[in-house]
Amino acid sequence: MKIDPDKVDEAVLGLLYLVSFERAGVTHAWKGHDWDALNRLHESGLISNPKSKAKSVVFTDDGSVKAKRACEKLFGKTV
Repeated sequence: MKIDPDKVDEAVLGLLYLVSFERAGVTHAWKGHDWDALNRLHESGLISNPKSKAKSVVFTDDGSVKAKRACEKLFGKTV
């Protein structure tokens, strides 16, 4: 099976948002996801560089908006 990296990235972005937290007015997420996907998200300008000693990444403004949208699309439940 061929994997679509864009779909993987959207899912990882949604999962990052799902487990995100605020610290000093900045949205962070633990970086326990696929490194290739995290690197692509960083290269797309959606998160900070995952190649750091920090245990979390920071969403850019655009990344936060897209992450919330991906989370709602992939994991939201309509009542």
